[in-house]
Amino acid sequence: MRNRLATIFALGVKELYSLRSDPVLVILLLWTFTFAIYEVSTNAKMEVENASIAIVDEDHSNLSRRIADAFLPPYFKPAQRISADKIDPYLDAGTYIFIVSIPPDFEADLYRGEVPEIQLNVDATAMSIAGNGASYISLILNQEITQFINQQGGQIPNAPLDVVVRPKFNPNLNSSWFLAVTQIVNNVTIMSILLTGAALIREREHGTIEHLLVMPVRPSDIMISKIWANALVIVVATALSLTFVVEGIMNVPVSGSKPVFFVGAGLYLFSVTSLGIFLATLARSMPQFGLLAIPVFVVMELLSGGMTPLESMPDWLQTVMQLSPSTHYISFSHAVLFRSAGFDILWPQALMMFVIGVIFFLLALRRFRKTIVEFG
Repeated sequence: MRNRLATIFALGVKELYSLRSDPVLVILLLWTFTFAIYEVSTNAKMEVENASIAIVDEDHSNLSRRIADAFLPPYFKPAQRISADKIDPYLDAGTYIFIVSIPPDFEADLYRGEVPEIQLNVDATAMSIAGNGASYISLILNQEITQFINQQGGQIPNAPLDVVVRPKFNPNLNSSWFLAVTQIVNNVTIMSILLTGAALIREREHGTIEHLLVMPVRPSDIMISKIWANALVIVVATALSLTFVVEGIMNVPVSGSKPVFFVGAGLYLFSVTSLGIFLATLARSMPQFGLLAIPVFVVMELLSGGMTPLESMPDWLQTVMQLSPSTHYISFSHAVLFRSAGFDILWPQALMMFVIGVIFFLLALRRFRKTIVEFG
């Protein structure tokens, strides 16, 4: 076992030297985790669609029930009724984006001509939805209250209610906060697939794999060495980008635990680098690998919940994307970096990334063995 670990370490070091000698990949790596983070974080936009919302109804009146029924598709999902003590746990877990809290005696206070308050809790991690959705909710509340009082023949106060929005996690609704971290996650996906796939294709084109065939190494040793070496490069690049670009240049606050974030990154890299090797075994050249990899990471980037809300997608597509590790990593990283969630909350996402990674690794290993036999 000791000799095998030494072999895996030596092969991994060889991968690092090979990467260093490839100036194109080095430049691409530097650009991806610096300028690309800063540039893309200001461009992506999201619209409100199928936003998750909950109602804390402490009034239990006709008006409060009418308000709860007013949040309709396509902007919102049907409002779910929850208790007041569930507000913070549900926001921390990302279960709901909006939670409307209606106080006791709300309808009676309106009839007396008073101006009662409704509390709107917003998870501003979903920055664009939080801003637009809060405006929609404010309009819906005013319309429903005005129409209800008119129908009941009551007197409308000068201001039926005054909505004061206090977004959580992103108080100023600054889009760069959310998009910068999302772009790091997306770039991790792209570079993980490219680096591991390019490493295998490069060995094919340079004939290095023929040298490996005469060495006393197992196919799994070769795969593991490529995974740990390229994953190490990505983790270091991610750490530097998060510290110097996101926190330093862009002044984006990171409130969560970085060690927990990197634990999730390690699990994610295990699955994605295995996927990169699998794709490389299907291609015969670097251009073929590029054409094969592009649609894979584009789909993973756009449909994982980072660029567009997962709730806005069809139900069948949401189910399919649960098989992608990027979906769980997006949820994991946002919960850690924005909501300061701990591993006790995020262990289901971590477990899913590990299980998916094992499946990808076994598929890649099986295909990699066939590739070695072909070259043998």
